[in-house]
Amino acid sequence: MKNSTRTPGRHFLQIPGPTNVPDRILRAIDRPTIDHRGPEFGALGRKVLEGMKHIFNCSGPVYIFPASGTGAWEAALVNALSPGDRVLMFETGHFASLWRELAVKMGLEPEFITSNWRSGANAEQLEARLAEDKSHEIKAVCVVHNETSTGCVSNITNVRRALDKTGHPALLMVDTISSLASIEYLQDEWRVDVTIAGSQKGLMLPPGLSFNAVSEKAIKTAETSSSRKSYWSWSEMTAPNNNGFFPYTPATNLLYGLSEALDMLMEEGLDKVFARHKRHSEATRRAVNAWGLEIFCQNQDEYSDSLTAILMPEGHNADDYRKVVLDRFDMSLGSGLSKVAGKVFRIGHLGDFNDLTLLGTLAGVEMGLGLAKVPHKPGGVKSAMDFLAKP
Repeated sequence: MKNSTRTPGRHFLQIPGPTNVPDRILRAIDRPTIDHRGPEFGALGRKVLEGMKHIFNCSGPVYIFPASGTGAWEAALVNALSPGDRVLMFETGHFASLWRELAVKMGLEPEFITSNWRSGANAEQLEARLAEDKSHEIKAVCVVHNETSTGCVSNITNVRRALDKTGHPALLMVDTISSLASIEYLQDEWRVDVTIAGSQKGLMLPPGLSFNAVSEKAIKTAETSSSRKSYWSWSEMTAPNNNGFFPYTPATNLLYGLSEALDMLMEEGLDKVFARHKRHSEATRRAVNAWGLEIFCQNQDEYSDSLTAILMPEGHNADDYRKVVLDRFDMSLGSGLSKVAGKVFRIGHLGDFNDLTLLGTLAGVEMGLGLAKVPHKPGGVKSAMDFLAKP
């Protein structure tokens, strides 16, 4: 027999993604693989390609790649832009910074609007910079909708308004990796040209699928792109996708899971999904406030409904605290990344999540604060309970 110690119960995976995968989706993924050139797969492909349009609220095509969100970043840039193009990006956090690094590696010239990471994209700064760009050298504006490292949401409506007020023709690209299917997103209404997403957060799937939802303007711009591409090419996808197929071997079993996830989201109703996330985020913030701790995001209008990042008191290390919670309660909390490493921990409250899951999470957080001797007031869980128990 294997000599090891078993931890009973389920592991609490409360990072802001990958999220817990529901049993229905696991069972769907577990089906035998089928012929990806046959009629059964064609029906599956048409269902998920069309279904994702409802999730993005878009009328244009949605391209699905076997990749993480990083692949979706690259696909967006390499299709719509050419080496040497100038792009305007916001330093809203760790992932916005990684997207910038990717742009540099691809030969683009990103201009970074810097920040202290504690707020979303600043539309006023954007408007001022676009107004200066009389020759329209900026070809795209890239914004992370929900910055997973900080818990700050950028107002995409205000970003679009800045583009419109200046009459600037730049493409608008938005990363929704940690907001899609958790926070309301309206691609067509907000006139976003390329939306980037991944499977492992609000869509409740394991990592492995990435998405580009694309406007007509972006498709037209892509026709003049001189970037070299093959695997990521939108144009290679278009003809096969029309019949539910892909130009190379797709991630068949993850597409089974995506089909099931779409069914689950539609059964609940997207409006109810968004309301549930908003309710759980409010309950979490009430707990944090009752503990006397500080929410990392400084602007209440930009609080994330997907996660809450919490600033540790001076002299206390977030990673040491997270280790206590993991060792004692078998619960994973999100770490602080790069600039905020050791300074914040993150509670993920997105995906397939209910009241009791949240209360169990918050109980583990509160007990861990005591065990790690982090200064706090008791009663955070009680505050969340009182809010959630309201009719």
